[in-house]
Amino acid sequence: MSQISMPSTFLWGAATAGHQVDGGDVDSDTTYLENVTPTVFVAPAGVACGAWERWETDLDLAAAMGLNAFRFSIEWSRIEPRQGEIDEAAIAHYSDLLDGCLSRGLAPLVTLSHFTLPHWFAARGGWFVPDSAELFAEYCRLVTERLGDRFALVVTLNEPNLQHILADLLPAEIWELSAATLDAASVAAGVPRYRAGNVAKLEEIGGLEDGFEAAHVAARAAIKAVRPDVPVGLSIAVADDVALPGGEAHRDRVRAACYGRWLELAKGDDFVGVQNYEQALYDASGRVAHGPEVELNGMGSPISPGSLEGAVRYVAGATGVPVLVTEHGLSTEDDAQRCAFIPEALAGLDRAIADGVPVLGYCHWTFLDNFEWVSAYGPKFGLHAVDRETLERTPKESSRVYAAEIVARSAVPAGRHA
Repeated sequence: MSQISMPSTFLWGAATAGHQVDGGDVDSDTTYLENVTPTVFVAPAGVACGAWERWETDLDLAAAMGLNAFRFSIEWSRIEPRQGEIDEAAIAHYSDLLDGCLSRGLAPLVTLSHFTLPHWFAARGGWFVPDSAELFAEYCRLVTERLGDRFALVVTLNEPNLQHILADLLPAEIWELSAATLDAASVAAGVPRYRAGNVAKLEEIGGLEDGFEAAHVAARAAIKAVRPDVPVGLSIAVADDVALPGGEAHRDRVRAACYGRWLELAKGDDFVGVQNYEQALYDASGRVAHGPEVELNGMGSPISPGSLEGAVRYVAGATGVPVLVTEHGLSTEDDAQRCAFIPEALAGLDRAIADGVPVLGYCHWTFLDNFEWVSAYGPKFGLHAVDRETLERTPKESSRVYAAEIVARSAVPAGRHA
């Protein structure tokens, strides 16, 4: 790999995604799917957190926490609401957002596709159409030409492996409802095959991943052609898969199926994004439950602060490229759980770094209590609460705990988090 320019300091950030916080992205596939009947979404995003208008407030809150990075997505459906039509007002908005990050000392960590797609792209078949990668690359080239001079790094695709992971986790009725949602969208749009970025049919996951892989390769080339110095990678969902005695074969089979192609692909990137939320245990019979003494989070999964360390070590070792923790967090209504979770998880990250694992930074998911896809506004992952009536942001105690963790590490010798 050629010499590249990497951020010079450890990135301490928080992560967001356009559809989940902005509100009003009426030209996206997800908005369309939220409003067909039947739909797998329990409620539409609507105004979300109103971040499209309140971005300055959010960046002020991020800077007040002592963050030096902010992850957000540039939404394709905003930039190109109809095929071939570029919205200059959207370009100007993202330009202001980038300038706002830089003026506050926040490195802009940009995602170019955080699940959502333009409605027109989904209506023509989404990632399954042969020229889909070419169209995505053209969008990435345009955005990089117009805005890329201020990118600190770029994530092309967010969690292209997620549907594969969910294949064994979601009940059959959810997959049936997802298929019915896409069928309803196809009828409503008057097209033969409406295919979205974050709702899939179980039997089509392999084809969807093929489209994602081609899109990443094409996007990486398009971005590098404009800004060869900017670090480019993708983010993948990674559990900390732990083999109990006799469970190695089951664990390795899951790793190969869920991460294999993406870890191989990442070997050609400048970094790989790790998004970790849980630990999975395997014995000779397969996946096993954690013991009853383990505390559960708001999604019913065990709270495992050590899972971040395990996931980061695994991905770095498997790819040989630097790791950026692009998402890591906890779903809980009880912020005291998050306050205890963050320091313990970061201590594990410290151990990995001390052992020489190349980690570029850490982004907590998420900055605001936001729209969590099919679950709508039920799960709470945020460092800031959002009043659903007024959209006022209120820092939680966990935001102060995270800020204190950053301050505590700012006094360590140079290279401790490099």
